[in-house]
Amino acid sequence: MTGQRMAGRVSGVAVAVVLTVATGAVARADDGFESLPARQIADRSRDALLDARSLRLHSRGDLGKGGPAMTVDLSLDRDGNCAGRVDLGDDQGTVEIVKRGDAVWLKPNADFWENQVPVGGTTFEAVLAGRYMKGDASDSRLRPVVEACDLDTFRALVSDNADSSSGTLTKKPVTRVEDTRTVPVTRTVHDRELTVYVDTGGRHYPVRLTVHGAGADAAVDFSGFDEPVPASTPSPEDTVDVSALLGRSPAPS
Repeated sequence: MTGQRMAGRVSGVAVAVVLTVATGAVARADDGFESLPARQIADRSRDALLDARSLRLHSRGDLGKGGPAMTVDLSLDRDGNCAGRVDLGDDQGTVEIVKRGDAVWLKPNADFWENQVPVGGTTFEAVLAGRYMKGDASDSRLRPVVEACDLDTFRALVSDNADSSSGTLTKKPVTRVEDTRTVPVTRTVHDRELTVYVDTGGRHYPVRLTVHGAGADAAVDFSGFDEPVPASTPSPEDTVDVSALLGRSPAPS
């Protein structure tokens, strides 16, 4: 196994979520917000999302990429701090992620080592013994994870896709997402219906984004806007240096 392979596998899920969000035309409080046209509602939601200093995103479902349905639950901010968990689906493995400052911690479970690292995975699992592997944010082997954990990367992708004119925006009747009153705005692109549910109050953040059709059936929930990313980090006793771990040459398992 290599650091690049693990980092790429973990960050690939998060990046897929980001790109799905960016593809949808996604969002300050004014009287009559609910009566605004779909385009203005979507634009305000996008702007609110781009202004956030931190957020939590929870994605689940199948993005139509031919793999199992995955789950991503990450809190991230503009300072590059991040905490959360990625589940690859179908018992393919989970990875816990913590990034604070210049340090990154990853803890794959037994299913990850067995399915994602068939050669040598059990050896790595035995060496870690339930601990995190720790590395520096500057380590090129962990760069994909570092980038995926940075809210500025997420914001750049959303901003770069903000002027997409594919499909027609349609406003749907007001509905509730959990306890939040929202206005759904829908767009169909390449046989996929993307719907962003925009909070009718406050700063009009996007609350949920769904993707249906052409093999995709997924949802992304947004919450925790401008709330601090959890600051706790694994203790030294609960970590193994990534260079020491990857420097080993495990026998085939």
